Amino acid sequence: MTDSGRFAGKVAFITGAARGQGRAEAVKFASDGADIIAIDACTDFATTPYAGATEDDLAETVRLVEATGRRILATKVDVRDFAGLEAALKAGVAEFGRLDFVVANAGICSVGMSWEITAEQWQEVIDVNLTGVFNTAKAAVPIFLEQGEGGSIVFTSSLSGLKGTPFTAHYAATKHGVVGLARVMANELGMDRIRVNTVHPAGVATGMDLGGAMQPYLGKYAATLGPIYMNTLPDEWATPEDIADVVAWMSSDEAKHMTGAEMRVDIGASNR
Repeated sequence: MTDSGRFAGKVAFITGAARGQGRAEAVKFASDGADIIAIDACTDFATTPYAGATEDDLAETVRLVEATGRRILATKVDVRDFAGLEAALKAGVAEFGRLDFVVANAGICSVGMSWEITAEQWQEVIDVNLTGVFNTAKAAVPIFLEQGEGGSIVFTSSLSGLKGTPFTAHYAATKHGVVGLARVMANELGMDRIRVNTVHPAGVATGMDLGGAMQPYLGKYAATLGPIYMNTLPDEWATPEDIADVVAWMSSDEAKHMTGAEMRVDIGASNR
C-alpha cells in the first residue's frame, strides 16, 4: 500500500462504480492515493435499451482499485434506495475513517421523441438520475458537516444539461435538474468549504450504449436535429478516463476556488 499521491489519506464515495466513468473515477482517485467507497445497482433497468452493469463488473472495479494499493468497500445498492445508500456510505466511513470526495455518477438513459416517452421511461430516468443524485448528496453532506473540514461533491451532468439534445427529453430534464441542485447546494454549503460542481461530458465510450436505439432518429433527422450533437474537435467519443481525469482535478485543491460551476468536457459540442 502506498501513501503517496495528492489524495493520500483521503476517501472518495463514487456511485455507478461498476463500469464506465464510475469505474474510471474509482481507479483514478485510488491511483492518486484515495481509498474508495463504491456502490452500483448491478441490475438491468426496465426501460434502458442496453444491459446494466453486473456484480462481476463491480468485482472488476474492486480488483483494479486494489491493484493500485488502495482499499475499497464496494456494495451492491441502488441510488434510488436512500436507506441502503446511506448505510453503504456510513459503513465505508466507519471502515476508512473519513469522507473527502463525492462523485454522484450513477445514471441511465433511453431515447424517444419527447411526447412519445412513456410514463415508465420518464419515472425511471427521473428516479435514478435526479433523485439518486439528491440521495447521494443528502447522505454525504451531514458527514462533511460533522467532520468540519470541507469537501468536494461532483455531480455527473451531461451535454444534455447544457443543450436541448433531441430524443432525450427525460434525460435532459434530469441533467438540467442536477445543475440546479448543484447551484443551490454550492450556495448553501460554501460557508462550510464544501464545493459542489457539475461535469458535462458529451459522448463517452461506456456500457451506456444508445447507438442502436438512437440511430433511427439520427437518420431521420440528420439534416435538422442531428447537427445539435456535432462536436467541435475531430473526436467522436471521449474515454471514461478522460472524464475521470477532469473529475479528479475538480475535486482537488487545485480547483479549491471552483464551486457552482459547470465543467464542459464535451468535445466542443456545446460550443456549436
